[in-house]
Amino acid sequence: MKKKELRNMSYAELVSKRAELTKKYMDVRFQLVIGHVENPLQKRTLRRQIAALNTYIRQHEIAGQANK
Repeated sequence: MKKKELRNMSYAELVSKRAELTKKYMDVRFQLVIGHVENPLQKRTLRRQIAALNTYIRQHEIAGQANK
């Protein structure tokens, strides 16, 4: 996911994408504990994508566009 794509997303899309990635992140965490992970770096990548989404969500909230 590129920053340009995130910038063009609406507030509702950002929130739904964050929920989707958070669920995927939890699944990867559980798989790491069990030991059935194909790509261990996926956890870091997902965490960083969630952080980027949180940043853009917060920017929308500050701009007052969260209710639209």
